[in-house]
Amino acid sequence: MNPLAIRAVTNLMLAPTLVVAVAVLVKGYADTGDGFAAGAIAALGIVAQYVAHGAGAVRQAFPVRWAPGVAVAGLALALAVALQAPLRGEPLLTHEPAPGAEPVKLGTLELITAVAFDVGVFLLVLGAVVAILDALAGALDGAGVEP
Repeated sequence: MNPLAIRAVTNLMLAPTLVVAVAVLVKGYADTGDGFAAGAIAALGIVAQYVAHGAGAVRQAFPVRWAPGVAVAGLALALAVALQAPLRGEPLLTHEPAPGAEPVKLGTLELITAVAFDVGVFLLVLGAVVAILDALAGALDGAGVEP
């Protein structure tokens, strides 16, 4: 297949991939969302860019240097949400508001701690995959191997 066609297809598919990732993050297969799957979907969109365009072009087009920080921020958010309940004397990962209580809404999205946890997992997965991939691409660049 023509490399130009591969680049064009990956460019056209990046935005829909990220939209699907956000949709999975917000609603997932259940009402709460699915941060891990959304992070994996978004990371696959970036991985396709690395494969089609190479590490140098991706580093110029995307802020991949922030990927480790995004992963750490996601881990911190997920841990903060997970550990907030034990600090109140409740079991680990007890989410707020309690069942039966009315959650705060942003449009149709209910803002509950489960959503914050999913966002943290999303950021962790996306940041970690992109950071690892960028490190591998950097190692290949240093070894003189063309990705």
